[in-house]
Amino acid sequence: MIKVTTVGIAGLGLIGGSFAKAYKENSDVKVLGFDLNKSICHLAAVEGAIDDVLTEENIGECDIIIPALYPDAVIKYVREMAPHIRKDAIVLDTAGLKREICAECFKLAHEYGFIFVGGHPMAGKRYSGFKYSSGKLFRDSSMIVVPENEEDQTLLSNVRVALAPCDFGRITVCSAEKHDEMIAFTSELAHIVSNAYIKSPTAMEHRGYSAGSYRDLTRVAWLNEDMWTEIFMKNRDNLIKELDYITGYLKEYRDALDKEDSDTLWKLLHDGKMAKENVDGR
Repeated sequence: MIKVTTVGIAGLGLIGGSFAKAYKENSDVKVLGFDLNKSICHLAAVEGAIDDVLTEENIGECDIIIPALYPDAVIKYVREMAPHIRKDAIVLDTAGLKREICAECFKLAHEYGFIFVGGHPMAGKRYSGFKYSSGKLFRDSSMIVVPENEEDQTLLSNVRVALAPCDFGRITVCSAEKHDEMIAFTSELAHIVSNAYIKSPTAMEHRGYSAGSYRDLTRVAWLNEDMWTEIFMKNRDNLIKELDYITGYLKEYRDALDKEDSDTLWKLLHDGKMAKENVDGR
């Protein structure tokens, strides 16, 4: 069973900063952290979120290394650091896509002898950056884990132990393909729908007319366009499939309204209500 004494975190934004704070608040491990912005490293050290800066000289001390970076940056970082990573260390990323990252990093892990596991914490906030990070961010949320071998129970047990200080409520294990397919629906499509919805000219006049429905639907319209453009483009096959589904359904509602067909509209609404009940309950 793995014993974690030192954790390395590359990227001290919202996610990386929250991992650092979770480990410091809930365990006695040493946390090494790196960010391209040196002032963030200094701030993290001053706040006690990290003990020292993560470098290629000390990355070999780490039992688990968490690249909390954009997808392309994860691959670049793991490739550059691979020669310096200890052979029994676990490298677990946090990016929102898995197919390309896992394909490249599994190869690097085999070549250099460390263990790579794809990861994606299903937690976040409206605002990004270390300033908004929290040691409680992951509490009771789901952590998606993508191992090379989904049947490797020893590895999965070690991952659970390594992540224990973060207080995840659930570990979901799947393939990289399944991850990207599901995230296109649960996350990416929701961001696009929200982002498109708020573009209505009517939105400028919503004050005094809006309540919970408006807030729920527009919550993720304000997003990091650099990150999401990279994610959407890399997962465009799955995302286009989901967009085709929803635009097809929306056309059915529009056609029923256009034809003043209340029977069809009632059935569409009822089917949607039943679909929600079947999926999540009322």
